[in-house]
Amino acid sequence: MPFIGVCLEQIIRKWKQEECFDGKDIYVDCVPLIRSLSRQKMPHVAQELLLEMKSNGLLPSNSTLSALMLCHANNGLFPQAEAIWDEMLHSSFVPSIQVVSELFDAYGNVGCFEKVNEILAQIRSRNLSLFPEVYSLAISCFGKGGQLELMEGTLKEMISRGFPLDSATGNAFIRYYSIFGSLTEMETAYGRLKRSRFLIEEEGIRAMSFAYLKKRKFYRLAELLKNVGLGRRNLGNLSWNLLLLSYAADFKMKSLQREFLRMVEAGFHPDLTTFNIRALAFSRMSLLWDLHLSLEHMKHEKVVPDLVTCGCVVDAYLERRLGKNMYFALNKMNLDDSPLILTDPFVFEVLGKGDFHASSEAFLEFQSQREWTYRRKHKLLESR
Repeated sequence: MPFIGVCLEQIIRKWKQEECFDGKDIYVDCVPLIRSLSRQKMPHVAQELLLEMKSNGLLPSNSTLSALMLCHANNGLFPQAEAIWDEMLHSSFVPSIQVVSELFDAYGNVGCFEKVNEILAQIRSRNLSLFPEVYSLAISCFGKGGQLELMEGTLKEMISRGFPLDSATGNAFIRYYSIFGSLTEMETAYGRLKRSRFLIEEEGIRAMSFAYLKKRKFYRLAELLKNVGLGRRNLGNLSWNLLLLSYAADFKMKSLQREFLRMVEAGFHPDLTTFNIRALAFSRMSLLWDLHLSLEHMKHEKVVPDLVTCGCVVDAYLERRLGKNMYFALNKMNLDDSPLILTDPFVFEVLGKGDFHASSEAFLEFQSQREWTYRRKHKLLESR
């Protein structure tokens, strides 16, 4: 191909000028070119380039071979990728952990998890210096694919070889069990993390909380959050907001108010998500006075409302057929602001979106936000 000839000519000229020799062999590094060909879905061109190089007495560098292997794998040419992998294994070259990670991802994306297991065994049999990181990569690959048995088996093997569970791997188990496993399996993974004296991190807390909320296990969620520790400052308001969300989802208004007061007494400052969890509950229960007081509190805390807050007010007043009176509450907001949604999306997974919120989102998808304000959107609603 003319394209290959031109590229190869440029590569040869460059390497001859730099006089990059290793004994009698000239090793060529063309990783950027191969990566570009991979992104363009042109693995056949990359393979032709390799053959042209060899026919001109040039040898691909180890990084070039790795890039070519990943080019084949990412484009579904696994036999060619396996041939290069075998070639590398039988040489003195040790692939980087990043290369192994990308190779695992390529196999995982097409569900070839047994091949990931096979590669893991090959690395183990050759005592390559990729442990324990390669175990974590395999666990992540299996977990993302919902292969919980393979994930557990890899962990047992890792521990049997003297590599202890680390925080990142322990937290990963919690996330994957929360998605693909039962609540009991998820709780077992959390117990294992605790016994290892590691803290559950934000992603793990979110994952476990969503699993409980999805199955409406509000009491168990509250117990988890108290066990994790509502006072953990590094989590910000996350634990408190999730606790409030569990009460809001069950419309336990007294518990919602009690825990909100406890949060404030503990020295935590309510944020926009905190206020909107309460606002959504007040709106659904048509508690207009509570909604009004919440807006006053937001103003006092200098928390700027968003589209969700506005929607709570509009929906609550329209539900009670008090549309003409809603400006009493809306005037506590700056209605000339452009509509924004800044509430944690987790809230909508549990409580859903109000009518005003949902219709506004759909409308704004086709309009420039700079042209619209809460006031204009509300007037449009009134005109309908």
